Amino acid sequence: MALSGINSSLKRIKNHYRLVVLNEDTFEEVVAFKMNRWSVYFMVSIFFVLLVGLTIALIAFTPLKFYLPGYNEAGNKTGEYEALKVRADSLEKTLILNQQYLNNIENVLRGNVISHDTAQLKIGKAPVDIAIPNKQKSKPRRRHGG
Repeated sequence: MALSGINSSLKRIKNHYRLVVLNEDTFEEVVAFKMNRWSVYFMVSIFFVLLVGLTIALIAFTPLKFYLPGYNEAGNKTGEYEALKVRADSLEKTLILNQQYLNNIENVLRGNVISHDTAQLKIGKAPVDIAIPNKQKSKPRRRHGG
């Protein structure tokens, strides 16, 4: 039973049909097409493949790709973003160092100089940051005039 259904479908695919477009007023034949179901499937498939190909080309080669969700523009400009990140980090570090420098100058001008005992510094360890004053304020030194 299933075999006869397949055979009848194959026969219908190979049957020839004629599509005629007529002028309604004069019944003049404008266009006539001879086709079968196989040729219709083939033409629809080609149309679909061309439509998909043109859509992909339109998106890939035009700025429309930037409007698609998930398209990452950063992939093209990763180097630029990395350079800007490094530059921002270095500017932040420079700003911190300049602020420390200005704080040290302000402490010197106010007389809050901290004398460090170099005998307590250990050699071979991590360098000790001696430029940042402690929170304790020392008494201003008196200068002996002369």
